[in-house]
Amino acid sequence: MNTKDTLTEVLKSILPITIVIIILQILLNGFILENFISFILGAVLTTIGFVLFLIGVNNSLLPLGEYIGKTIITNSKLWFILLFGFTVGFAATIAEPGVQILANQFSEISNDFLNKYVMIIFIAFGVGIFLGLSLLRFIFGISLRKILLISYTLVFMLAIFSPLEFLAVSFDSSGVTTGPMAVPFILSLGIGVTSVKGTKKETHESFGFIGLASVGPILAVLILGVIFG
Repeated sequence: MNTKDTLTEVLKSILPITIVIIILQILLNGFILENFISFILGAVLTTIGFVLFLIGVNNSLLPLGEYIGKTIITNSKLWFILLFGFTVGFAATIAEPGVQILANQFSEISNDFLNKYVMIIFIAFGVGIFLGLSLLRFIFGISLRKILLISYTLVFMLAIFSPLEFLAVSFDSSGVTTGPMAVPFILSLGIGVTSVKGTKKETHESFGFIGLASVGPILAVLILGVIFG
């Protein structure tokens, strides 16, 4: 995808919500020039940022993730593959802006009852462990349906003992981990790992990495709720 195509895709995503917000701003608050200029400037900067980010992702992050996936699955021992999966999931989650925002907001509304860094680390551990589990699933041919069934059974069991505040945050934490930092690399890693066998069935197995990794934060925050709640 070249720069022009990337810009077109970003504009298709940003323009509709930009127009809706402008209309709502005028209808609800009236036309305030200062606010209008600030919003338009923010929208322009957001567009530029997304274009630059996607160019970087398409030309570096995606090829790198796919190459690493192919390399580790063919040349590495099981313990290293699992350690690598955990490290990638942990690091990508720490760098995810949405996770930082969620932890900050929870810390503020709870009057610093729980340090934001504790929540970030727990969420990152959850993603890391379940990304390693995703790689393990592929290596041993374990059914994704079975793992998800067991995982969500644990989620519902922990939900009984976790405070409602942590229950709500746990599912939000799953959403914020599927952001622009984690998703591109994990998806490309999955494609690289599964492309080694080269069959159509194995290619389909590259999907589900994100879905399984997103269960980890839910369990992690619920465990956090049981401990501190």
